[in-house]
Amino acid sequence: MARKFTEVFEVRHPFFRPAWRRALATAVCFLWAGFEMWNDAPIWAAVFAVAGGYLFWQFFVRFKPEDYEKHDHD
Repeated sequence: MARKFTEVFEVRHPFFRPAWRRALATAVCFLWAGFEMWNDAPIWAAVFAVAGGYLFWQFFVRFKPEDYEKHDHD
């Protein structure tokens, strides 16, 4: 079944309910951005920094625990 474009970036899943998983996923993106900058790859660094920023926004700024409950469509 085809997914909507916006569903591709949906991170509100029960897997990410524990704070340590959300923090780890966000940190990995930012650390990888630093690694890419260290290797003189600024485009990839920007891609991973934007991904980390998106995860930070979704996981810590907009976080609502009820959004991470299991639903019928999961």
